Formats: sequence, structure tokens, C-alpha cells
Amino acid sequence: MTNGTATSTDLDTRLEAHRTELTGYCYRMLGSSFEAEDAVQDTLVRAWRSYDKFEGRSSLRSWLYRIATNVCLDMLTAGNKRARPMDLTESTPLARAALSPRPDNTWLEPMPDARVLPTTDDPAEAAVAKESVRLAFMAALQQLPAKQRAVLILREVLAWKASEVAELLDTSVASVNSALQRARATLAERQEPGAAAAVSDPLDEAQQKLLDRYVAAFEGYDMTALTALLHEDAVMTMPPFDLWLTGTQDITGFMTTLGAPCAGSRLVPVQVNGLPGFAQYKPDPEKGGFTPWAVQVLEISDGRITGFHCFLDTQRWFPLFDLPLHLEADADQVEQGA
Repeated sequence: MTNGTATSTDLDTRLEAHRTELTGYCYRMLGSSFEAEDAVQDTLVRAWRSYDKFEGRSSLRSWLYRIATNVCLDMLTAGNKRARPMDLTESTPLARAALSPRPDNTWLEPMPDARVLPTTDDPAEAAVAKESVRLAFMAALQQLPAKQRAVLILREVLAWKASEVAELLDTSVASVNSALQRARATLAERQEPGAAAAVSDPLDEAQQKLLDRYVAAFEGYDMTALTALLHEDAVMTMPPFDLWLTGTQDITGFMTTLGAPCAGSRLVPVQVNGLPGFAQYKPDPEKGGFTPWAVQVLEISDGRITGFHCFLDTQRWFPLFDLPLHLEADADQVEQGA
């Protein structure tokens, strides 16, 4: 977005400085990694084209959020609400498990932390930011009407004043406060047992040991060891399939039947949705080595894994996470790309 002049280069730099936080905002609004990035690009292009009309009556940051909000509200007029499998169907017993895919735009999508969480020296601010992109919270946001969603994110996550939100949305402070109250009530009604994944930042020693044991159990495909790490009511999901499983017996039973080709997989750590995760590569019988299979997102609470979410569209997810599309057989470890 430059025209080669010093002024345009300076404007590019100033706009780009807001990309990560705007992506986080649009992601929370839209529930889609790719739609969020499209929305931010649209926002920056609109800002570039209309900058000569920006009179500085608000900060550049506030102006960009106003544009981003309008872009997101336009995109949400179709009414599509991104969801997790458990938001759409009942849990399926293993005996009746069937892999039925739904269209991509059905699903709440994973997002690398680095694309949505700006660097901050404030631990409390960092913790709020991480909690606000976790899958359970993101799924709850999707149940709110679009403007309530914007109000809640701006007030509760980004800590804007009610007067600032009212100005951004061209409404009154009373209207903003009312929308926030209704949004909070909706989220309270949807509060799920264990929804608040108890993950510290950085991981404490016990959590890191749990993850180390998980990697050993999964890569060794040791179902006894894995069972010991899973909460008895743990949930496993596999978008784009609407199937979801509850409990250690059905989860490990699935892994040794329909999921048996995952034996011998390799796991590469990723930071995703404010939670620990792994890129899973399973053995490639044709080329040798390992081929991408899933981005796993783990929810942890009380020393156990409570959620085990596998996003299977690897042609989309692995490039998003800057991950290679093949691992050599002798690759013991792969560093995630910048």
C-alpha cells in the first residue's frame, strides 16, 4: 500500500503497527482466521484511501477500530454463526460414530497466538487477551448479536470506556451499557463446566510435565498412558466433521479404530488460541516421513486434559501456522516458523 513517497511509507508503517491487534479484534468478531485477516486488509486499504478525510478528531487507533467494526458488521449481516461440534449436535457414542463433514464456514477456526496477541509488558493484560481467544469464549461470543459482540469485546477485552464505544458505534452511553449488560447475561447463561481452561502464562511446571507426558503417550500411541491424562469427561472434536466424543473410553476407542492410522505420529508444539497445542504429522506410507494431519488444541483444568480439539483441514491450517507440509523420517523436532 505505498506510492513510493516518504509520506505514504510513514502512513504504511503507522497502519501496519495496528495489524495484530486489529486481527485479534476481527477474529473475535468473526470467529474465522481467514475472514479476520481479510477484514483487516480491507480496513487498512479503506484507511489508506480515505486518510485525507481523517481529521484527527480521534486517535488513529480509534479510527481504525471504527472502520474494522463496520467491515465486520457488514460481513456478519449474512447471520452465519461459527460453531464447535458440541454447539450443533449431541455427543455421539463410539458405536454410532460416523465422520460427516460440514462446510468450512460452519466452524469456529483456530488461530496462531502470534497473529492476534500483541506484545505487552503487562501480565494482566496478556492474560485477558489470551483468555479472550480461547475456544470456549470464542464460541460464546458467536451467540451474541453482532453489535453486542462488538460492545463486549471493546469494553471487556480491550478496556475501552463506554463513552469511547458509544462514539465508535454512533450511539449513546446508555445504549452501550444496556448492550453490555445483555451480552454478559447471555455469556453467563452459556457458562460451561470447565469452560475456563486453567492454563497459566507461561505454563507452570505441572502443566509442562502434563504436556510432556501427553506427547510421549500420543507419539507412543499408548492408550493407557493417555487415559491417565484425560479428564473422565474430556471432549474430543474433529472439525470439519460434526462428530464429537465424550469420555476417555470413547476417545481412546476412536483412536484405536477409525483413528488407528495416527499411530506413530509426531507432534510439533504450537501456540494457538491462547492455549497449548500441537501440529500433528502422521506417517506417510507413500513418500516416507510424515504428512500433516491436524492442528490440536488442548484445554487443561485441574491437572487433566479436558478438551482435545483436532482441526483437520491441513492445507489451510499448516501454512497459517508457518509449518512445513512434510517432515522427514529422521526429523526429531521442527521449530515453528516465525
